[in-house]
Amino acid sequence: MRVLFVCMGNICRSPTAEGVFRALAEEEGVEVEIDSAGTGGWHVGAPPDERATSAAAARGIELAGGARQVRPEDFGEFDLIVAMDAENAAGLQRLAPDGEAAEKIRLMREFDPEAAGDLDVPDPYYGGPDGFEDVLDMVERSSRGLLEEVRSTR
Repeated sequence: MRVLFVCMGNICRSPTAEGVFRALAEEEGVEVEIDSAGTGGWHVGAPPDERATSAAAARGIELAGGARQVRPEDFGEFDLIVAMDAENAAGLQRLAPDGEAAEKIRLMREFDPEAAGDLDVPDPYYGGPDGFEDVLDMVERSSRGLLEEVRSTR
């Protein structure tokens, strides 16, 4: 199974999801290939945001890599494309080459048992440090649910 996490610029939410999901999959012994990307290209090549990296490190999670933009070929290379919010999901829907590719798009919080109708992982970029902690909480809960989904498709 190959999973791609997607947010706007690929420096906060999607690298956080990538790091959290990778750590959880390794801890649980589940083999899965993981990457992240952004719908926009503003930060291509940049490392994850220092605030996201710091918040994740405090929980023992490493965020690494450089930002990249989603490519049309990602729809062929990944089994599941997980958007952080409805805006990014809509952007992915427009980029999807066909209906089969569009069916691969899911929202991260679809897997969060505490989502209660709000399926967006909010963008913490313009806020304070609490936003990064909130994102980590949401992503950790969602990642556990996503891991169960990955296991069930094997």
